[in-house]
Amino acid sequence: MDQRISFVTLAVSDLDATRAFYLDGLGWQAELDVPGEVLMIKAGEHLVLSLWVDSEFEAEVGPIRRGPGIVPMTLAHNVASREEVDAVLATARAAGADPVSDALDRDWGGCTGYFADPDGFRWEVAWNPGAIGRVVLP
Repeated sequence: MDQRISFVTLAVSDLDATRAFYLDGLGWQAELDVPGEVLMIKAGEHLVLSLWVDSEFEAEVGPIRRGPGIVPMTLAHNVASREEVDAVLATARAAGADPVSDALDRDWGGCTGYFADPDGFRWEVAWNPGAIGRVVLP
């Protein structure tokens, strides 16, 4: 098996709100848009963010576990400078994102802040000045 991820698939409760957030708010472009079912967005050279309405997700994958708290995962968008962290957070908030946390300088030398999309999925916006940070930048 190749060492790679091709799709990140998330179940969403309101596909119209998700579409408005990612396409209209963040300015991303759909690769595939099936109203009432799925929205797919190219998120990297060989990576697609697949946003499925939760009933369609459950029909294919199985029951979704529900309960209090947040999903124990994050999606990350790395940038090339600390200033870009603030700019991306501002764009997300202008699009209606929940402003989870402002940009903070971290002990490891970088800077991160968080926002949540309409379903509460946490996005980390990060500047990592180390070698691993350069690996994920275009």
